[in-house]
Amino acid sequence: MTTVTTASARAATPAPTADRQPRQLIVTLYGLYARQEHNWLSVAALVRLMADLEIDSQAVRSAVYRLKKRGILHSLTRSGAAGYALSDDAVAILTEGDARIFRDYRASVADGWVVAVFSVPERDRDKRYELRSRLTRLGFGTVAPGVWIAPRHVAAEAETVLGRHGLSGYVDLFGSDHIGFATVTSKVGDWWDLDELRTRYGAFTDRFGPLAHRVTRRPLTDHESFAAYIPVLTAWRQLPYRDPGLPLELLPRPWSGEIAAAVFTGLNAQLAEPARRHATAVIRG
Repeated sequence: MTTVTTASARAATPAPTADRQPRQLIVTLYGLYARQEHNWLSVAALVRLMADLEIDSQAVRSAVYRLKKRGILHSLTRSGAAGYALSDDAVAILTEGDARIFRDYRASVADGWVVAVFSVPERDRDKRYELRSRLTRLGFGTVAPGVWIAPRHVAAEAETVLGRHGLSGYVDLFGSDHIGFATVTSKVGDWWDLDELRTRYGAFTDRFGPLAHRVTRRPLTDHESFAAYIPVLTAWRQLPYRDPGLPLELLPRPWSGEIAAAVFTGLNAQLAEPARRHATAVIRG
């Protein structure tokens, strides 16, 4: 299959990086577009869309194989067309992810906290690793071994996720306020790696800030918007899982997360709809 890539589209598309790996891009495509197509994309449409992102068909096949092994996709033929469908678990995860990725919400200290306290018997030590991984992905910080904390608004999501993965029997969740003794501002840097967050947000802004400036001066075509938007969203969707929306009053100012969020919000407003038009035209032929 031959894909025509204009010079302007290449200019709009960031250079390849770790978060432009084919598996990550495919998950983004399914999260954005497959759900409006009954959670399914044909092989032909997927290969064409990935070619628009300069990913060849062999890399697509390899990535799909890994996603199938992980239970994210499964093969399904519809109306004589071969394709891949999302698993039920993947649909649930992507739906939950929407609230994280596209939210415009940040906690305040007055909201309070949710504290996860867990103890895992040695015979189930594999669950200990999984529980820590799930809490990290939910944005919890570590207060002490077996005691993790997050802004209060994460509580409902934590209850759902931990229950779905069979981990609720090992953990208790408590709603809390900090009443002493050190200030929360002095402790938040111990509970979360703020330097890592600052670096990640800064890298996002450095990479996509120039694109945000360009698209305000010259709107992109639908194809160019697609080629630019998918890497933007693929890079961004990892960040809200590292930062659970910590209160700004507890963070160093200026906070790089505010700047990065403004870049993403602007690009999302400019690129999401024309990118969808291009993807829909390809998917529906």
